[in-house]
Amino acid sequence: MRIHKEIMLSGSGGQGLILAGIILAEAAISDGLNCVQTQSYGPEARGGSSKAEVIISDNIINYPNIMQCDILLSLTEDACKKYICSLKPGGTLILDSKINLPERRDIDIWHVPILDTALLDLKNPVVSNIVALGTLSGIINIVSEYSIITSILNRVPYELRDLNKKAFYKGLKLQEQGEKYLYERK
Repeated sequence: MRIHKEIMLSGSGGQGLILAGIILAEAAISDGLNCVQTQSYGPEARGGSSKAEVIISDNIINYPNIMQCDILLSLTEDACKKYICSLKPGGTLILDSKINLPERRDIDIWHVPILDTALLDLKNPVVSNIVALGTLSGIINIVSEYSIITSILNRVPYELRDLNKKAFYKGLKLQEQGEKYLYERK
């Protein structure tokens, strides 16, 4: 089975999605896959738009940037509006449940309470990126759980390891609780 997925994590600066992209990339490499990770954020840094791009493949990656992604994760309405045009037809959109559903009907959409899980269940909005990573991991199922957990534990401060591990597993379970919209394609 060929693996080649182009993934974009988007939101606002300060949500930790660039770290989530780095963790995902490191986990893919640990699993023996080829990977490229790039990032960008607006000049405002905190509060401005940000995105992390991750390309995972079992083959050579010839170009390091995403042209049309297979998976787009958005934690803010602005990021969704800004980057949805880069999601290819037939792709997967993972949205926080507070974001309005887009008009596109040529994609699969997961509407998941990522931010509320971090804020209300875990009592710490800082781990929303790891909740998102858990949700993404459960939906795409490319990188092993072991490699992601190992990468998380290597990247987060020691005193926050347990919280981040819990956040990942909460996110992993969100795919079961989220609403999935599959549209009939012509």
